[in-house]
Amino acid sequence: MLKNQKGFSLVELVIVIVVVGLLAVAALPRFLDVTDEAKKSSIEGVAGGFATAVLSARAQWEAQARPSETIGAERYNTVNYDGVDFWLTRSKSSSKLDTGFRDGYPWTLNNNSGAAPQAISDKTCSELMENLLQNPPKVGPIADVSNNSNYKYSAQANSGDASCTYVQLEGSTKHQFVYEIKTGRVTVTLQ
Repeated sequence: MLKNQKGFSLVELVIVIVVVGLLAVAALPRFLDVTDEAKKSSIEGVAGGFATAVLSARAQWEAQARPSETIGAERYNTVNYDGVDFWLTRSKSSSKLDTGFRDGYPWTLNNNSGAAPQAISDKTCSELMENLLQNPPKVGPIADVSNNSNYKYSAQANSGDASCTYVQLEGSTKHQFVYEIKTGRVTVTLQ
């Protein structure tokens, strides 16, 4: 007994391949859009968590009756937030001069209570994110980020504006958020 075996004809195979190709072309942009939307949501979530932590540290400082330390003739605001000591901004110097800052926003880590807080740096901004957030994404100063692809965010300080800029490094997007230390404001920019 001979069985007559039949398969697909060449024309049928070509038609199936063309249909599958058209479906892939139509679906691909939607998948790319989903990825971009996920990256946007990710940075908005991290920035929102960062803003909440900044306000929580300030609230902790207020709840503790605005603690400060005197170094030399100057008084500096400080708080222990979630087990980490932070130097906070101050609106007036000890001689009652306006500093241009609002009171009580995280400025730098208070690693040594005997030393006054210094100007911010890329490392300072990186440390702020690492210590304010409970489960921070991997963040590093720009110099470290360029040599290591494991970082999710780069941190860059602008001493003149007293701000930290955090740039999302995933993919080709340059989404970022800025922490304005003077006012405690966090602003997200999607690009």
